[in-house]
Amino acid sequence: MCHRILSAFALSLALLGPSAGSVLAQSTDAQTSDFADARRFPYQDGGQLYRAICQGCHMPAGQGAVGAGAYPALASNPNLEAGAYPIHLIVNGQKAMPSFHYLSDEQVAAIVNYVRTHFGNDYKDAVTPADVKEMRPAHD
Repeated sequence: MCHRILSAFALSLALLGPSAGSVLAQSTDAQTSDFADARRFPYQDGGQLYRAICQGCHMPAGQGAVGAGAYPALASNPNLEAGAYPIHLIVNGQKAMPSFHYLSDEQVAAIVNYVRTHFGNDYKDAVTPADVKEMRPAHD
């Protein structure tokens, strides 16, 4: 299994071409630098962030997917009622979902508010960047 993952990674690097090295270096820098620096990812709007980061697994309409892994549907998802739940998942990750701790508090709040008000979800109590900051582990 590990060999297949490494092969897929090598193929991805080959397809990316010469820019892959700089992308990889930026990723490594993001892991060791100030994680709250919003400039590391250019989008600030929840919809843009969802399309750039989330829809690859959760699909454009939030319907989720099953294949190489199971990606839960965000559409009409009652688990999103409590804003703390998606904050926790984005900041800390869970199972196959990686942590997106490098996003700023504002960016995480924007994504959470977007998914909680789209895809058949109608949770109007917006989360704030302060809510996100409060839920980050002490080292972030």
